[in-house]
Amino acid sequence: MNLPTTLGQARQYGVQCLKASSPSATIDADYLLEKASGQPRLRFHSHPESTLSKSAWQAYEALLKRRASGEPVAYCLGQRGFMDFTLMVSPAVLIPRPETEYLVTTALHYNSQRILDLGTGSGCVAIALARAWPQAQVDAVDQSATALACAQQNAEQLGVAHIRFKQGDWYAPVNGHRYDLIVANPPYIADSEPHPDQGDARFEPRGALRAGPSGFEAIEMIIDGAKNHLDTRGWLWLEHGYAQAQAVREQLDYAGFSAIATHCDLAGHERISGGQWNA
Repeated sequence: MNLPTTLGQARQYGVQCLKASSPSATIDADYLLEKASGQPRLRFHSHPESTLSKSAWQAYEALLKRRASGEPVAYCLGQRGFMDFTLMVSPAVLIPRPETEYLVTTALHYNSQRILDLGTGSGCVAIALARAWPQAQVDAVDQSATALACAQQNAEQLGVAHIRFKQGDWYAPVNGHRYDLIVANPPYIADSEPHPDQGDARFEPRGALRAGPSGFEAIEMIIDGAKNHLDTRGWLWLEHGYAQAQAVREQLDYAGFSAIATHCDLAGHERISGGQWNA
């Protein structure tokens, strides 16, 4: 395509480049063109004849190549929307998903002042709860220093100051602390399952996806350790795989939790389970 090109031509070119590799080629091309051009997506339709600068075209071509190789759009853009805000994301953290919003909305039913978010990643859950409860103290733990740096930057950009970010393995950084509410979106995929080696997931951190041979290792560790970190009548809520709900409920019951429940995601899959601790 000869330069200079128009927004409309660039959009058509992007769709052609991506249609063989992405089922959402049109949407992907629009988001990438918006980032490269600095123009809102509405303008692509209202003023398709607008000229695209050489530098914007070069940036757009580079983004198209990344997406055509399979890299997730969120990583290409460096951001992803979650709840009512936008987060910075990188390959150091999982891309926040709509299913995880159900973890937040479930937790919001239990007004809490001391909250622990395990495996915080981008900080999406901790930040959402901190924004909803400005008076609460939130601790966010992750084993990855690069993930914590991303989460902390997100909190700073969103003006959320009452989160303490702690590096370590699950409960290790908060030894001796107790909470009203513990939430977690841990890895829950078994080593033998193919999903993390397909599609966008290929680019996401392995440790945030795969839990071990059974896929239940992290969940079991979180449930078993919760009794040492929950106040009496405190709550634990976990995101898990769509086929793991029964096993999670059984583990919660075995560990001594009551009021055990499971909530479904928009697709009708059992996705969030938890219960109340009664010491």
